[in-house]
Amino acid sequence: MKYTEEHEWLLEEGELIVVGITAFAAEQLGDVVFLELPDEGTEVSKDDEVVVIESVKAASDILAPLDGEIVEVNDALVATPGKVNEDPTGEAWFFKMKPSDLSPMDDYMDEAAYKDFIG
Repeated sequence: MKYTEEHEWLLEEGELIVVGITAFAAEQLGDVVFLELPDEGTEVSKDDEVVVIESVKAASDILAPLDGEIVEVNDALVATPGKVNEDPTGEAWFFKMKPSDLSPMDDYMDEAAYKDFIG
């Protein structure tokens, strides 16, 4: 897994990247009550706002970590947004994307660097 400074996790799954938020981010948000996910087939550029997440404490946007196409979204989260708090790095992934270039993945933090970052 790789991690962004915006507290997203990125997991390579073949030619796709699975994107979610870290347990740290889920804790900071508090109870998630609403999610708006992108449409499948949407072309995104790095740093585009692609997910809106609202909790009892705050609203936040999840940014596209890479340029590419959204190929799958986790529709189950729309009905049960609390999953983000229960299993942020597992069942509560937000979307899968097919990046146009994987090389920027090298710029993101590994787990040890992320732990230092939030430390």
